[in-house]
Amino acid sequence: MALKQYKPTSAGRRHGTVHDFAELSTRTPEKALLRRLNSTGGRNNHGHLTSRRRGNGHKRMYRLIDFRRNKDGIPAKVATIEYDPNRSARIALLNYADGEKRYILAPLGLEVGHAVCSGKGAEPKVGHALRLADIPDGLEVHCVELRAGRGGQMCRAAGVAAQVMAKEGDFVNLLLSSGEIRKVHRECMATIGRLGNLDHQNVALGKAGRSRHLGIRPYVRGTAMNPVDHPHGGGEGRTKGGRHPCNPNGVPAKGGRRRRKNHPTNKFIVRSRHKA
Repeated sequence: MALKQYKPTSAGRRHGTVHDFAELSTRTPEKALLRRLNSTGGRNNHGHLTSRRRGNGHKRMYRLIDFRRNKDGIPAKVATIEYDPNRSARIALLNYADGEKRYILAPLGLEVGHAVCSGKGAEPKVGHALRLADIPDGLEVHCVELRAGRGGQMCRAAGVAAQVMAKEGDFVNLLLSSGEIRKVHRECMATIGRLGNLDHQNVALGKAGRSRHLGIRPYVRGTAMNPVDHPHGGGEGRTKGGRHPCNPNGVPAKGGRRRRKNHPTNKFIVRSRHKA
């Protein structure tokens, strides 16, 4: 798992880096676990633009990922480690003893041929899924549920993990990579280990074309627009916008808190990720 740099045969190649994909065992996904994925272009069901700078990009097929890990007590063996175009982490194909096949997020250290299990009685090893109540303090986990049975929602990006801090009553304190300490119910499932593909954050695209392949359209500064298009627009010559940074709707863009003071999940936050 490392980055590869090409000879600078062009300006775009000079500073761009790519994964070497050495950890992958196959380039052919499991056909039964593929689904068609339509591009929205950042528009909702009414055709209105709700997310800016999205569009085009290479066509993708969606891989069905098992975020619930609810095949308790049935052992499985890792068949392949694969690339997933829809997420930054790698995925692993599990062949269960009963013949079923499922994809999971591939943690660091999980290799082809390893045996994994989930549920009560499973050992706290990399790739195994257990209740937070059964995971020893100090271990790193990923793909953490926020509600029991709903499926993993936290810590799903490449190189991310949460650390089990302590158990207090019905809740377990988790230290997230953002610095936030959060309480999660002890019955929620989590997978042992830190997610792989640690070098994802170090990849340099090198040219605008690679951004377009990822479905990212160009970014236009608000100060380069007209007043009708952006609060920072207009003025004679170059300006700094004349106000605090904001989006086209006037919502503060840097450092402004979005969370409601009376948000129902505030009670689960032990320590905020924001500096006091």
